[in-house]
Amino acid sequence: MSETYKSRVYTDRPAYANFDSPAKFETIKSIIAKRLTQYPNAICAYSGGSDSDIMIDLIERTRKFFELPPVLYVFFNTGLEMKATKDHVKATAEKYGVEIQECRPKIGIVQSARIHGIPFISKIMSAGLSDWQKKEIPLTIAEEYDQAKDKAAKRKELKERYPKCESVINFLCCCNSAGEPRPNIQLVINSSKYMRDFIDEYPPDFKISAKCCDYCKKQIAHKVQKSYDLIITGERRDEGGMRSVPRKDNTSLCFVENSDGQYRLRPLYYVSDKDKAWYKEYYGITYSDAYEVYGLTRTGCCGCPISYKAVEDLEKIRPFEPNVVKAAWNIFGKSYEYRKKYNKYKEKKREEDKEKRKE
Repeated sequence: MSETYKSRVYTDRPAYANFDSPAKFETIKSIIAKRLTQYPNAICAYSGGSDSDIMIDLIERTRKFFELPPVLYVFFNTGLEMKATKDHVKATAEKYGVEIQECRPKIGIVQSARIHGIPFISKIMSAGLSDWQKKEIPLTIAEEYDQAKDKAAKRKELKERYPKCESVINFLCCCNSAGEPRPNIQLVINSSKYMRDFIDEYPPDFKISAKCCDYCKKQIAHKVQKSYDLIITGERRDEGGMRSVPRKDNTSLCFVENSDGQYRLRPLYYVSDKDKAWYKEYYGITYSDAYEVYGLTRTGCCGCPISYKAVEDLEKIRPFEPNVVKAAWNIFGKSYEYRKKYNKYKEKKREEDKEKRKE
């Protein structure tokens, strides 16, 4: 029998990743204790979401048991936050007797959207389409590349024809810098089925960009975290996307030294949805009203168009916080409508392909 292939996400897993929930969390506590003992000058990003609630409880239980120094928690307020989230952040700080420092970016979501554009589908898709809009490269280069017998030569010729546009060429032609076809990776337009045909037939009438994430989270986080030795974040592999892709810094203990000499700890990386549910019930964790009352399953950036459930979630929020829903639609509305149009187009093309296969 041939062996079933498994990616490094599975083959490089530490033993505790396969433990049952009680044993897994006890192991995670020991990891947290070890790293906080080594690097007591620690900062932890707290979003007010369910992952953050599990993480802060784990850290605080561990810290108090081993009598470790306090951790600074930071909440990055993007400027478009639910009242439920802000209230929960305050309540959590009071519950654990800790400081949760609120940080705001210099350039918020509204200004970023006005200057650069708004997200569409994913961060990768937003970056690719943003470059395409700026460089104004015709989509026909993809047809040229597809029809070329010597694809490496065609890729080289396109690079000479459109200097300083390598990433856009790779994105549109679904290839790498050597000209080799790479149609099934996340970094190309093919990562969303029929997208190239869709934007050709229905070009976007708004600027696309995911810069708001850089301004509202990454840049402010880097500024706040730079004076700390240990940075603790709550990424989990079960969240999918780029967080589920093996990277050099996703080590077996989710602990790594950054290039600038800081250390990063991701204690929840191997915690599953099932593990979270067990922990919540066992320790009596209460999530924010966004989960417990509104019925959301994830929070993240309120109304972010990268979530396929953004519009659906906004309707759940509307009865409780109509103003934040109105604000989200004012900022991201064009992306919501464009995604709806793309979804209809995609369904139509799938039906057409199905009919062709029958012929």
